Amino acid sequence: MATDWTIGELEEWDARIRRVAQDVGLVLRAQEFEICDRDQMLGYMAYTGMPAHYPHWSFGKRYEKLKTLHRHGVTGLPYEMVINSDPTLAYLMRDNTLCQQVLTMAHVYGHNDFFRNNGHFSRSRPELTVPRFKLRADRVRRYVEDPSIGAGRVEALLDHAHALSLNLRRNPDIRRLDRAEQEERALERARPRRRPHAEIHLPEETVEPDLTRVPLEPEEDLLPFIRDHNPYLAEWEKDLLTQVHEQAAYYLPQIETKIMNEGWATYWHHRILHALDLPQEIHMEFLVHHNQVISTQATSINPYQLGFVLWHDIRRRAAGEEGTAGKVDVGLVQEAGAEPLPGEEGLFKIREVDRDVSFLRRFLGEELMRELDLFEYEPKGKDLVATRISDPDEWSQVRETLLRRVGMGGVPAIRVVDADLGRSGALLLRHEHDGRDLDLEYAEKTLEHVHALWGRRVLLDTVLEDSPTRLSYEPDAGFAAE
Repeated sequence: MATDWTIGELEEWDARIRRVAQDVGLVLRAQEFEICDRDQMLGYMAYTGMPAHYPHWSFGKRYEKLKTLHRHGVTGLPYEMVINSDPTLAYLMRDNTLCQQVLTMAHVYGHNDFFRNNGHFSRSRPELTVPRFKLRADRVRRYVEDPSIGAGRVEALLDHAHALSLNLRRNPDIRRLDRAEQEERALERARPRRRPHAEIHLPEETVEPDLTRVPLEPEEDLLPFIRDHNPYLAEWEKDLLTQVHEQAAYYLPQIETKIMNEGWATYWHHRILHALDLPQEIHMEFLVHHNQVISTQATSINPYQLGFVLWHDIRRRAAGEEGTAGKVDVGLVQEAGAEPLPGEEGLFKIREVDRDVSFLRRFLGEELMRELDLFEYEPKGKDLVATRISDPDEWSQVRETLLRRVGMGGVPAIRVVDADLGRSGALLLRHEHDGRDLDLEYAEKTLEHVHALWGRRVLLDTVLEDSPTRLSYEPDAGFAAE
C-alpha cells in the first residue's frame, strides 16, 4: 500500500517533535521507532508488545482472535504500541498517514516521559526489558526441546502460573521485613501493653506466637512462595514460576497507571502538535483523529479521555483559570507554542508520584464527574439500567465504585496464611474481603490451579453473603464450602 510519507520525512518530524517535547519540559530516554505491517502489529499485540516471547498456546490463540476480530471489522489496530524499555521502543503502522505517524510519535514521547519519571516504574530495569524477555524465551524453548520435560508439561505448568500471576505484591515500594524482623514484630505484639498503674490491674493473658509457622506474616507473592516452599518441584518448574512472576511484576505499574499514562500521552500529543505549526491539511486531520481518541464510550471508561480531561483540568486550576472543566482552550495552547503553559509545572510532580487510584481520588471531583456523565449501571434482564448517576447526592458513590475497579482493584487480593495447616501440608489462603464476594466459579478454578502447583490440599478463607466461609479443594473431594 502506498504511503504519503518517506522514512526521511518521519526522521525530520521525529527530530522536531523531540525538540518541542524537551522545550515544554518532558524528560526523555532515547527513543526508537520500528515500522511494521498489520500482521506484525497483530503479532506484537499477541505478545503484549514484546518483540520476543516464550512459546505458549495462549499467544497463538490471542493472535487468531485479534486477527479474526480485525478482519471482520469488530476492532481496529492501534496507531502505535510502546514498550517500557531503554531505549524506549515503539511500533508504527506502515499503513498510517503522515498525520497519524506525527500524532503517534508525539503520543509516544508522552509515554516515554511517563515511563522514565513515574515512581511506580522505578524498579522495572527498562534497560534489561528486551534482553530479559528474549532470555526467558530461550530458556523455555530449551525445556520444550528437552526429552525429559517436553512441550506438554511446560505448557501445563505455564497455564497454572499464568492464571495465578496477578496474585503478587501490589506495592513493592513498601519494604518487606525479613524473617528475623517478622519474628521480632510478632514477639512485640505478644508482649503485655505498658499501662499506667499496672499494679492495680489483673495481669494480661499473653499467648506466645508460633515462630515456626510459615509464613509468619501473610504473603502476597503466591508464585514465589509456592516455588520456595513446595519441595517436590523440579528446578525447571521453579524457573518457570519465577519467569511468570517477574513478567507480571513488570506489567504491574502499567496496570496501576493506565488512566494517568494514556491521559498524559494524549495531553502531550495535543500540546506538541499545536506547537508544531502543522500544515492546514495535517492539522485538520489531526483534530479528527484526536477527537476519536478521546471520544466517549457507552458502557466503559475511555482512559484516554478521562486522563486527558483530568490533566487539562489540573493545569487550568493550577493556573487560576476558569471555564468548563472538560473543555480545552485550543487558542491558548496555540499561542503558547513550545513554551510551558501556566500551571504546567505542577503536572510533572503529580506524574512522578501518583497512580490511578490516588490520581482519581485527588482530582476527579463532582464537576468533572457530571460533565463526563459518569454513572453506575447493572444488567436487569436483557437491559442495562443506570443505578447511580453523578448528581450532588450520588457522585461520590459513583467515584468510589470507579476507584474499586481501576488498576488492580478488579483482581481479588489473596494471601498465603499457612503453608502447613494442622501439620498436614495443606495450604491456607485468605481473601482480603472488601465488600465484594468472590465469584465461586472463579474461586474453584483458582484453587484448582493452586493445587496443581502445590500438590496438596488447598483452602481459602473468605466471606460469602456476610458469613465467614472456608472453601477447599482437593482432587478426591473436589471443591467445597466448609
